Amino acid sequence: MTARVRESALDPAIAARLKRTPDGLVCAIAQQHGTGEVLMVAWMDDEALHRTLTTGRATYWSRSREEYWVKGATSGHVQQVHEVRLDCDGDAVLVVVDQTGAACHTGERTCFDADVLLTSNGA
Repeated sequence: MTARVRESALDPAIAARLKRTPDGLVCAIAQQHGTGEVLMVAWMDDEALHRTLTTGRATYWSRSREEYWVKGATSGHVQQVHEVRLDCDGDAVLVVVDQTGAACHTGERTCFDADVLLTSNGA
């Protein structure tokens, strides 16, 4: 796969801090504002991050469809962005949102409800 890094209006100072995958993407973790609940993981390139920062709506890059998608544009399950944070290594973005409806494409509140591999009681 070739690198996806292409022209974007993303602030060059922010772009310089990003450590992208070979295909030009950064992992984006969506977290519920106020509770800290982890909702989903998706991918962003520079332009998706720029759109998120400037519109206040979570915008991601779909690896399967190879297009941008604004969370909730078709489902109504929008993510209104409160904060965007870059991790210390620059290889992940935390998107703190107010989630309306389900965050997961399966209809669940989060993408992490179905398969619990370990809990504090060892289950």
